[in-house]
Amino acid sequence: MSIVLLIFLIFYLILAIKKIDWALMLIIFSLPLYVVRFDFIIPTTILELMILVCFAVWFIKNFKQITTNIKYSFRHGILRHSAPQDDRVRVPYPFALEIVLLLIISYIAVGFSGFSDSALGIWKAYFFEPVLVFILILNIFCKKNVETHCNASLQKILWPLSLSAFFVSLFAIYQKFTGDFIANPLWAAEETRRVTSIFSYPNAVGLFLAPLVLVFEGWLVSVIKNSTPNTEKKQIIKISYISLVVMLSILAIFFAKSEGALIGAVAGLIIFGLFFDKKMRWATIVLVIVVGLGILSYQPTRDYALKKITLKDLSGEIRKQQWRETWQMLKNKKFFMGTGLNNYQTSILPYHQDGIFFDFDNDPEFRRHVVWNEEYKKSHWQPVEIYLYPHNIFLNFWTELGLAGALLFVWIIAKFFVIGFKNLGQEKKYLPIGLIGAMVVTVVHGLVDVPYFKNDLAVMFWVLIALLSIINILNREDKTII
Repeated sequence: MSIVLLIFLIFYLILAIKKIDWALMLIIFSLPLYVVRFDFIIPTTILELMILVCFAVWFIKNFKQITTNIKYSFRHGILRHSAPQDDRVRVPYPFALEIVLLLIISYIAVGFSGFSDSALGIWKAYFFEPVLVFILILNIFCKKNVETHCNASLQKILWPLSLSAFFVSLFAIYQKFTGDFIANPLWAAEETRRVTSIFSYPNAVGLFLAPLVLVFEGWLVSVIKNSTPNTEKKQIIKISYISLVVMLSILAIFFAKSEGALIGAVAGLIIFGLFFDKKMRWATIVLVIVVGLGILSYQPTRDYALKKITLKDLSGEIRKQQWRETWQMLKNKKFFMGTGLNNYQTSILPYHQDGIFFDFDNDPEFRRHVVWNEEYKKSHWQPVEIYLYPHNIFLNFWTELGLAGALLFVWIIAKFFVIGFKNLGQEKKYLPIGLIGAMVVTVVHGLVDVPYFKNDLAVMFWVLIALLSIINILNREDKTII
């Protein structure tokens, strides 16, 4: 480990000891810094070490209270909804049972990979540490029975998230106009440019920013609705900043040419409009109908939309081939337990087809030419690599965690929506709408991509759940964690 990283970690440790809330905010801001990798006993990232340091400091500082909580949990049950006030116990957490099951199922998946170093690393980075961040947020940012503290905690999450999105977007836009720092020559070329920002590939930009666009939309509307004459100047600055972050994020996604993220963002915005209020609901419905009719009435856009929806383009055909291979693999002794963590590429190998024949020219005689013309076959052959995951949110979890893990994540996402919709009846409903929209983005984009199995995305998933959990706590009459 370099001396610079060592100095950074020392300063971060001091920050965590002195101002643990600021240390946690820095983690949320630094989600993209998982790209800074190095060996520290085992391969790790700067983001992972920050999480572990922050959690260790919090755990040591609150050891007595934590042990009291654990004893109470064993005595009265982890799912008990309230505790005696004199015990001062804050259990259980929102999604408590789901978290326990997730850690158990994911660790079993490590076993199915032979407890390899790579599988343990995946478990640590994608399951264990994101849950630690969730626990830190609930304990540091939302103290029991203190409504003003919980309200402030929302800001302590949203500000670092927005700053992170701001810099990721700004760097992506810089790449668009300069072509600098894009490693792939095809993506760097001006005529085929796709920005990557701090990440290694373009879709990572959309995966990171698209859900946040909806979160910031909810935040923006909340700020506008809560503006008063006494806070007008501050609110104008805040509104301008959030609006700028939203616009830059959308531009970055567009410049990355991440179609799945753009479609997901549109779906999220439609949901936002439908639940905003009655006028906006009808405006959204009319807009969707008008745009839909416009697409259908103009043949080039109709053909393009149909090709995308039916996955008839090249990326769509590659996805369908991946799913066919994955299904064949799952049916053959992998149906219930999956492949184990980080074992998909090895398990799919016997079922993998090296490539597909693709109709680049929209040739009506494509199938006949492929069968009878060798030269035609060679020119229309598209090699397909073995990817890390099947690029479908359900199949991703099914292969990695088994059927139980996939169903658990369906349950977690469904529970997220249920809690979100329950909080739409409250006065401050706009941030919950944004969070619902963000999860819609994740699910829609996840139909053709991998919106969880990456360090920053896994943590962000649980940050979104923590945000909704805090809102749910605020809207409960007793203001206690359920």
